[in-house]
Amino acid sequence: MSKNKFGFWSIVLLGINAIIGTGIFLLPNKAYSLTGSFSLVVIIFDMLLATSMALCFAELSGLFKKNGGPYVYAKAAFGEFVGFEVGFMKAAVSIIAWAAMANGFATALSAIFPIASNDLVQKAIIILLIGFLALINVMGVNLSKIFNNVVTFGKVIPLILFISVGIFFINGGNFTPFFINGHYEAETFGAAALLIFYAFTGFESIASAAEDMDNPEKNLPRAIVTVMMIVSVIYILIQAVSIGILGPELASSKTPVADAASKFLGVWGGILVTAGTIISIGGINIASSFLTPRNIVAMSDDKLLPTMFSKYNKQGTPYVAIIFSAAVTILIAISGSFTQLAAISVVSRFTQYLPTCLAVIILRKKNPAVKSSLQIPFGPIIPIISIIVSIWLLIQSDMSKILIGLGGLIIGVPFYFIMKKSGKSNTVDKAL
Repeated sequence: MSKNKFGFWSIVLLGINAIIGTGIFLLPNKAYSLTGSFSLVVIIFDMLLATSMALCFAELSGLFKKNGGPYVYAKAAFGEFVGFEVGFMKAAVSIIAWAAMANGFATALSAIFPIASNDLVQKAIIILLIGFLALINVMGVNLSKIFNNVVTFGKVIPLILFISVGIFFINGGNFTPFFINGHYEAETFGAAALLIFYAFTGFESIASAAEDMDNPEKNLPRAIVTVMMIVSVIYILIQAVSIGILGPELASSKTPVADAASKFLGVWGGILVTAGTIISIGGINIASSFLTPRNIVAMSDDKLLPTMFSKYNKQGTPYVAIIFSAAVTILIAISGSFTQLAAISVVSRFTQYLPTCLAVIILRKKNPAVKSSLQIPFGPIIPIISIIVSIWLLIQSDMSKILIGLGGLIIGVPFYFIMKKSGKSNTVDKAL
């Protein structure tokens, strides 16, 4: 294994870092306020949907060793135009998501250091954070790998402590009534499912940097499945402990995990979880800073974006793409709020999920002799179910968010024809 590439467990840690961010620390109260203890079932529902989608990504990641993830899969299955649209949206969503997390990091710091709530100070924190992470990435993959691994452990340890200790303080009576209003409500289920699903997003990102991973055809599929199993178990247990400790108080808690920790671990427990929140948001910024430029590189390699983004330095990192993505992220981060940016990125992610699930079916028919290192069982059933449920989940959002989230598809059209006119694009790598 190359020392300058991510091995299996480093990929797993990168995936955990890319998924577990602010959502898990804010998730329990919002989910409980909508559906009560039934929120545990909603999390399991989203877990099954996210895992089925992750399996689609896992199968396709076993066919390609090229950066780009959903862009590569869509281009191979549907052609250059659809591939460009998916890639353009993925690059845009990645930048917006990173901007949201950088903004969230500054906001989270303000809860500990009041001076950080000042607008100019927040902007300075955002610029310094993004600039620092860009510098780390330019200096080499190995440094990014070490930094990512250390921070991932730092964010997961407080959560494991919260679960392993808190499980002994659960009050079973807090789980009744099971439904928030005493009965099942279809509308609140849909709203809660869409809300909680946001906490699972990010699993698609690790396939975007395949070229920086050791033996990606073998390691990526196994890593994706491993990541989803670990994250799902953590989410379910955190929700169960939060309900069991706080009960009805959970619905009104602004910092549910920290408040629950304070109940059974005292003040220091709350401080530890608060520190974990800061580390968690910082960690997801690290993952975003590494993965976002790779989406741009993948399209540049195929001449669907300017080829200057494919330039590498002596450390083997795409320094132009890193600097460009950091600069654009800074501009977006300082111009919007975390809530606004996060809302836009949620709906937009389905432009990656739906084509990828469809691509599994198409590529199986196109190349029946080529088998992935991880083949999804039961034929096309899992991809089809993923597509149907994804569409249902998507329409749970209001129309304004759908229009904003998917508007990038229209914006991407002229860029595609400009790049087509400026130079012949390369065909995507065949399945290996």
